[in-house]
Amino acid sequence: MSALDYLADGFLIAFQWHNLLYAFIGVLIGTAVGVLPGIGPMSGVALLMPVTASLTAGLPPEMAAASALILLAGVYYGAMYGGSTTSILLNTPGESSSVVTTLDGYQLARQGRAGAALSIAAIGSFVAGIVALVALVFLADPLSDLALQFGPAEYFSLMLLGLCAVSGLGGKSMTKALLMTVLGLLLATIGIDNVSGVARFTYDIPDLYQGLEFLTIAVGLFALGEVFKTILENDQSSQEIIKVGRILPTKQDLKESAAPIARGSLLGFFIGVLPGAGATLASFFSYILEKKWSKHPERFGKGEIAGVAAPESANNAASGGAMIPLLTLGIPGSGTTAILMGALLMYNVQPGPLLFSDHPQIAWGLIASMFIGNLMLLVLNMPLVKVFAKIIETPPHFLIPMIIAISVFGVYAVQISTFDLILLVSCGILGYFLSKNDFPLAPLVLGLVLGPMIENNMRRALTTSNGDFSIFYTKPLSAVFLLCALAWLVVPLLLKRRGKQVVINEEA
Repeated sequence: MSALDYLADGFLIAFQWHNLLYAFIGVLIGTAVGVLPGIGPMSGVALLMPVTASLTAGLPPEMAAASALILLAGVYYGAMYGGSTTSILLNTPGESSSVVTTLDGYQLARQGRAGAALSIAAIGSFVAGIVALVALVFLADPLSDLALQFGPAEYFSLMLLGLCAVSGLGGKSMTKALLMTVLGLLLATIGIDNVSGVARFTYDIPDLYQGLEFLTIAVGLFALGEVFKTILENDQSSQEIIKVGRILPTKQDLKESAAPIARGSLLGFFIGVLPGAGATLASFFSYILEKKWSKHPERFGKGEIAGVAAPESANNAASGGAMIPLLTLGIPGSGTTAILMGALLMYNVQPGPLLFSDHPQIAWGLIASMFIGNLMLLVLNMPLVKVFAKIIETPPHFLIPMIIAISVFGVYAVQISTFDLILLVSCGILGYFLSKNDFPLAPLVLGLVLGPMIENNMRRALTTSNGDFSIFYTKPLSAVFLLCALAWLVVPLLLKRRGKQVVINEEA
């Protein structure tokens, strides 16, 4: 049988009334999970795992596994949709992969274009989801073979390239961007070292042994940083009620977003295939690519519609791409897919090369349900754009307490720790002073995300090579990534030294 025949059988399973209901419940809960800062898809899927066991109790084992996975996967990619809402409206990332969306999405909202930004985010997410699923159907086998070519050395070099590319998020100063990246890497080292078990920079504070929670830092820097700016500066512009303009995007918005959505979908999918890379890295890379590709890079960070379309497409495509190593190799590419793998094992289904032959009903039923779930999300989210967009019209003296409440609830609900609330407020104050002095916040966040991955892959690579650093440049893929990283830093400096800064701006 061909892939299309298997897919047709999958649709027969996905269109059963109880599976349609599970898909709808999953995407609805996922959207809510994405909107609430701090919870995220991983926590949402983990919390619902016991619920699915009771919901599918009366079904045959094979059907129960398919239905449970359909619901949990709906929460996963539904959260990717919902994460953009508070990022655009309140400068509060719903989950880690929505951090980049705050850069331009919130600026668009302040310009009265919140409706257009939300609509483009929903359309981009839908297109990316479909692109990722079509690619999943036809490219699962060859891409899983390619993913196996990536060892620790290749991952280390790829992450290093990501850090060097972060200079694209640095606004006017590459030096400030690199300083913030280093600060992010330093913060990432806090906690118990996984290999040696040594406590690093914990100062005998038990709350620091697990390291700093990523979303506490992100929500503090972006959401509370904006709150402190409004309170402390007390400028008239922030006291005015921001009016929401046109709800649907204009033809010009759609025209400007079409190519970024396509590029973000493809880039996000291929990054999602790589175990460990994930949606957060995909959204950062996509944003950097668009800024470099654009004829007007100076518009990014000031309300550019492509700055919303590209990362929102990339993070949704990455969630589809992450299904490939999970289903074909039995390798979870992220924390959320690790929980999905746990759900499969709970139903005595072993993910891996034999899944498609031994349990085609589950594998193809899941893939088909993701097509239906993406359509449900578009139908569900587009009418809600008008409702969501009205939030931005709330007067600041009502909106500020609401942002604080959402931030505090989101952080405390996950960590259940007063220490994290203190850290949240501290990061808010830090975020205010950094942004006031033109230090970009996104590089710090990316450094915090990539730091542990870089360290772990470097150690694994050096362990396999008995401490020989040549492993990083003798492996072809790793060498290519390292050369790209070096070029990303050196070429702009050389051109600037020759007095060709104008040429750089035209080509970037």
